Amino acid sequence: MAVQPEGAPCWADAMFGDLEGAKSFYGDVLGWTFGESSSEYGNYTTAYADGKAVAAVVPPMPGQEGDAQWCLYFASRDAAATAARIREAGGEVLMEPMRVGDFGTMCLARDPGGVVFGLWQGGTHEGFEAMAVPGAYCWAEIFAREAQKSDAFFPAVFGYRTKRMEDDAIDFRLFDLDERTVLGRMAMTDEFPPELPPWINVYFTVADCDAAVARATERGGVLRFGPMDSPFGRFAALSDPQGAAFSVIDITTTQGEMPKISDVS
Repeated sequence: MAVQPEGAPCWADAMFGDLEGAKSFYGDVLGWTFGESSSEYGNYTTAYADGKAVAAVVPPMPGQEGDAQWCLYFASRDAAATAARIREAGGEVLMEPMRVGDFGTMCLARDPGGVVFGLWQGGTHEGFEAMAVPGAYCWAEIFAREAQKSDAFFPAVFGYRTKRMEDDAIDFRLFDLDERTVLGRMAMTDEFPPELPPWINVYFTVADCDAAVARATERGGVLRFGPMDSPFGRFAALSDPQGAAFSVIDITTTQGEMPKISDVS
């Protein structure tokens, strides 16, 4: 694939205490195969869909044990410069830009509302080798408790243009790069458990949403929402057996009219 522009989602990975369990679960649910674990890089293991690199799983480093969670990375031409913009916009750099061999440079950060994300300055590894095909990344949404903070932060860092979905039932915004919508933002309401922190929810493409949900729940995953039809596809929100949240979507099965979208001044 072509190198993603600055600010576009370009990679996703997750840390799992039970790496083999994660490989077994996602291999069954999303059809992933896995490359050799790289001991030089903490047993970082790339996942493939039809031979294309689409994500990675990794065991926690000593002292980093915690809840499993997917992390979305945004493309950066200069990770140090992007990290500086993150600080200027009120965010926090959790891990300074770090060179990962010839593969590229990574950085971890948190927005002022508590949303954790990554930066990736590509080297020999440019990011997703496929998107929006079965097993591959398709879409992501920020679930924000302090939506105004995220709304100000992400456009300041990545130059997004903001649009709003005209729906009185939800507070949902869209972030565009040029003419391409690359990210959504959902305001978390009181319906979300208070202990649930803000996060970026990653969607993986599947050929059949209901079949993917059935495989996930049979393997110990938890269905959180759906399956539900939408103009964008039939989707469902899940948690894997280790607690990492993700969604699956069949983009070929659509229903309903597209919502009205307006620019935010």
